[in-house]
Amino acid sequence: MANALNPMQKRVLIITYYWPPRGGSGVQRWLKFAKYLPEAGWEPVIFTPENPDFDLKDETLLKEISPNLEVIRFPIWEPYQLFAKVKKQGKSHPGRMLEQQKKGFLEKVAIWLRANLLVPDPRVFWVKPSVQFLNQLLQEGQFQAIITTGPPHSLHLIGQKLKQKHGIPWLADFRDPWSQWEFLDTLPMLSFIRRRHEALEQKVLQEADVVVTISPTFQRDLEKLSGRKIDLITNGYDPADIPQDFAPRPKAANQLHLIYTGIIDAIRNPLPLMQALKAEFEIGGEEVSWTFVGKVSEQVLQQVQADPWLQNHIHFAGYVPHHQVFEFYAHTDALVLILTDTKNAKGNIPGKLFEYLATGLPVLALGDPQGDSASLLSDAGAGAVLSHGDQLAMRQALRVLYQTAGASQAVGSLEAYSRKTGSNQVAELLDKVFRS
Repeated sequence: MANALNPMQKRVLIITYYWPPRGGSGVQRWLKFAKYLPEAGWEPVIFTPENPDFDLKDETLLKEISPNLEVIRFPIWEPYQLFAKVKKQGKSHPGRMLEQQKKGFLEKVAIWLRANLLVPDPRVFWVKPSVQFLNQLLQEGQFQAIITTGPPHSLHLIGQKLKQKHGIPWLADFRDPWSQWEFLDTLPMLSFIRRRHEALEQKVLQEADVVVTISPTFQRDLEKLSGRKIDLITNGYDPADIPQDFAPRPKAANQLHLIYTGIIDAIRNPLPLMQALKAEFEIGGEEVSWTFVGKVSEQVLQQVQADPWLQNHIHFAGYVPHHQVFEFYAHTDALVLILTDTKNAKGNIPGKLFEYLATGLPVLALGDPQGDSASLLSDAGAGAVLSHGDQLAMRQALRVLYQTAGASQAVGSLEAYSRKTGSNQVAELLDKVFRS
């Protein structure tokens, strides 16, 4: 073996597209698991693109990477980098193109190519060179297990090929569905290409030693698709992220200041709640406001700019480093959660929900009232999930929040949702397959 291993310390290669300095929620899951895995007997090594295509950057997250953590950055070529050069713009990919109201010829061609040639996704060109590079490391016996996390689901193909060649234990992490992912429904995809997605997904589901996902609904869906056991490891929160002196201010009656943190895009639509806020408080002139902390789609910005009342009561703070979010939490009355209104909505449990719960603040959410996030909020006694179309329920909930006064109520124990607990669950699964 190339490395002299501590018999109590096994090395696991984590293959992830999202890694600091990239910002946003996609980074947090494996950044935090990598932080706590060494305490559970596994030394993580990160394999990630050297030059990925992303538009959210958070340099402060680099401070969370242990100096003892090995990070291998390997070059990636992405076709939309070429498209961006042709269009003479900084970044461009189908997600942003699909949000555009007017699409030119090049945009339509790019979206069609994404749908039908880049299977399973635009990062597919990273698969072959990554496998070639990693083969040598695995031949040297440097790792006792590998983990792939998607989306992008092309990373699972790296794990599949390494598993086939080396027989190494492999854990595949599905943060979102694959063939049933709602995003694919927005693409002009040919029917046989959809079947190609399904075939690739089946191979991954059958060949991985362990498959995990983030919510009970996704767990049931993947078990139905695969006919095998799927393990559940939810997202969570890191108590170390919460400032020691953090304490939300006591709420005054007859005022309401809302906060939403995270991305607002085409499938996370806050407009119904904006309309309810205006309908409930416009005539009375009550003190209400709503601040968005994070990247907001152009469509939402335009909707707010077109309405004088919304302009005066809706504010956009832009993207801020993750640790600064708690400054906003400390000066708000309630937190807003916008879940998708799509076929995957029931299984949508965003990582920020656990952080929301940790603040003790009430949560007002839009989404599936019967979904997994609704169950979590109900169990914690922290709020409810309302349907995107239920204006009356939204107005009533907003009025109750407006009238409420006093300190926030602490929720029950959240230890089951700490990132350390999740890391221990990962380690237990790795130990089980490693021993077998």
